[in-house]
Amino acid sequence: MISWPRPGTRVTVRYRRPAGSVPPLTDAVGHLLAVDPLVRVRTKTGAVVEFAPTAVLALRALSDAPVRTSDIRALEHAAASAWPGVERAWLGGWLLRAAHGIDIAANSAIPLNLSASFGAIPAIVAWYRGRGLTPRLAVPDRLLPLPPDLPPLRTERVLVRDICDASSTKPDPAVALSARPDEAWLRAYGCAIAPDVFTAVIDGEVVFGMRPGPAVARAAVTDAPDGTRWVGLSAVRGIDEPSAVALCQVLLRWGTGRGATRCYLVVPDTPVVTGVLTEALTEALDFRPHHRRRYLPAESDSWDTV
Repeated sequence: MISWPRPGTRVTVRYRRPAGSVPPLTDAVGHLLAVDPLVRVRTKTGAVVEFAPTAVLALRALSDAPVRTSDIRALEHAAASAWPGVERAWLGGWLLRAAHGIDIAANSAIPLNLSASFGAIPAIVAWYRGRGLTPRLAVPDRLLPLPPDLPPLRTERVLVRDICDASSTKPDPAVALSARPDEAWLRAYGCAIAPDVFTAVIDGEVVFGMRPGPAVARAAVTDAPDGTRWVGLSAVRGIDEPSAVALCQVLLRWGTGRGATRCYLVVPDTPVVTGVLTEALTEALDFRPHHRRRYLPAESDSWDTV
């Protein structure tokens, strides 16, 4: 009797191939997506292997594979496309984003290209100052070295999970989806961010979900340079945690319907006292840690020491 781990666990599964196959047995190594009616395992290439549960001979749970720097860069590219601000520019390998000065992520420069270096900081500072904004940098793990004496303004954790096809989650008639946030959605979100900031996306699609509770969330589907299609969850707010989980599951279904195979969620590195972005929420949705992102002031003498 096979005891299956929860979906999202990295596994190796030995199973029997169809009669007459050579060799008769083989292994699937990757993240477990489903076990019924078929076992589905997504390999590191992105391919999904499917076979009957009755064909399984052995199963072993594995620790997560190390995250490569290229994976971080690719995911951050998709995430920046999903939250790009209302004005943007490329400068020396950095993507500069501006959004009326509201929200630190949409008003920061992020080093997405291999050519990015701290030599571009004076020009980055000038770009933001010319718009009356505070110059800030968003630097994900391992993309660039950071000065040891410069504390971050904010640190975030980027969590990820694989997602199955759209049939894995049943439709929820209590959830309303729309292409733009209406007044009820913005009221439930509870933070004054202009609608044009919320709806901005580069070469992708965005949707806003609301469920009685109330719970609200935003989802955006964008592509990474490595070909991975991501759905990113953001702006998750609510009082009732089960309602927020149910809403996010519907948004995952929406994303898979648009070709997304993986999902990310960005949360603060410190516990959130209010709202529903808690460890319980991320555990219920089977997210795993991927990397951290740090926001730092662009105007500092510390950059001269890097």
